[in-house]
Parts: sequence; C-alpha cells; structure tokens
Amino acid sequence: MEYQKYADTYVLRLAPGEEILTQLCALAETEGIKLAEVTGIGALRELAVCVFDTVEKIYYDNVFTQPMELLNLSGTITEMDEKPYLHLHAAAGDGKGHVLGGHLKRAVVSATAEILVRTLDGRIGRKFSSEIGLNLLDFG
Repeated sequence: MEYQKYADTYVLRLAPGEEILTQLCALAETEGIKLAEVTGIGALRELAVCVFDTVEKIYYDNVFTQPMELLNLSGTITEMDEKPYLHLHAAAGDGKGHVLGGHLKRAVVSATAEILVRTLDGRIGRKFSSEIGLNLLDFG
C-alpha cells in the first residue's frame, strides 16, 4: 500500500495481493485515525461478504474467487475497545455483469484499488446491542 495525505483525506493505492481490511486497519493504527469515512473502487480476485439476518441475528457468508471489479467500497472507521473498528460494505461486478455484495469480510486486490479515507474531527466508539445483535455507534 502506498498513500498520501491531502488536507483531511488519505489517498491510497493498494497493490495486487493486498487485502483491503488489513491495509485500512494498518493505516488507521499507523496514522491514529479515530473517525473516518471510506470510499473506493478497484479490481479484486477474492471477495468475502455477508448479510445479517435481523431475525436470527446471524450473518450469512458468501465467498467469491473470480475476477471482479470493485464497483463501490463504502463505510466508516470508528473505535471499539480502543482499536480501529472498520464497518465497510462492498459491491463488485463479475465477468457477466452480475453484482455481488454485502458487509465486507475480506477483499483481495487483483490489479489495484483506489481508496479514499476522509478523516473527521472527534471520536465515536462502538457498543454491542444485544437487542439488535450488532456493534452500534456509541455516542455516549
């Protein structure tokens, strides 16, 4: 991963074989990012996403290992237990134009990924909600 900072935004370029969540977590730790929004595009060779069932309170996993275009990466960087907490969603297109997506668990770059991380002043933590079954934003 290579990156530059411009005002409040980091511009990242990921290389083949790099995993997006791993690189974003490393950036957040290295640069001390406590609160940010993330957007990106690129090309992938592996994508693991999941969908949360609000009734069962479980995730259903989907793994794709094929050439894909990362059409949209979006989400946030916050904190939980004083560590970076990434909440990202991804949509990717396959060779036939079908869109695959969900809550991002893993994404391995095939050619490149271009990601913007716009930092925001302040900090927001996360707290588990047993009612919903997810780690929610905690403004307290």
